[in-house]
Order: sequence, then C-alpha cells, then structure tokens
Amino acid sequence: MLLRFTCRLLAYICLSFAIIAAVLDAARSVGESNLVITSLKDSWQSVAANSLALVETSIRTHLYGIFWDPLMLWVLEAPTVIVFALLALLLYAIGYRRSDRAGRFAAR
Repeated sequence: MLLRFTCRLLAYICLSFAIIAAVLDAARSVGESNLVITSLKDSWQSVAANSLALVETSIRTHLYGIFWDPLMLWVLEAPTVIVFALLALLLYAIGYRRSDRAGRFAAR
C-alpha cells in the first residue's frame, strides 16, 4: 500500500517536472523562432552542476564504469521532457491499482 502511494506520488512529481521542462522548451523555442530541446545534462547542470559531478564519481567508483559511459551518457543526452515523462509512466505503472474484474456495479 505504501509502495503504491510512493510510486504514484513520485510519478506525479516526475510528470510535473516533464510539464515544466516542456513549457520552458516551448518558451525558448518561441523566443528563438527555432525548435529548442534541452537535454537532461544541460538541465541538470543549470540546476545543480556539482551534484552531476558527484553522481558521476559515485557511479564510477561504486558501480562499474560501464554503467556511466554508454548508458548514463545516453540518458543524459536525451531530452528532459522525454526522460521525466517515461519515468513518470514507469512509476505510475508500478503504483497502478487494478480495479475489480467484476465491475463497479456487480453483485459481490
């Protein structure tokens, strides 16, 4: 029960981050009269550049370096909107509660 609630709450938070990133990219696109898509790395560096370096060193030392080079660099180059939207979808799917198969108005 608590895991479902936590996953759904994190899904809503990730969805709000995705919407904020989409609005920022749309505003920048209108301002420049050209399509602007911000990568996760650029967004992360603009918010907290020190934490990105800290995460990189912790992944390289505590986990294998193979997780950083192909995987994390690929994720960091992806658009911020896509990353947070997919993360929200995944967390919501984990925290989803299925309804009864009998239906709402069926006799129990």
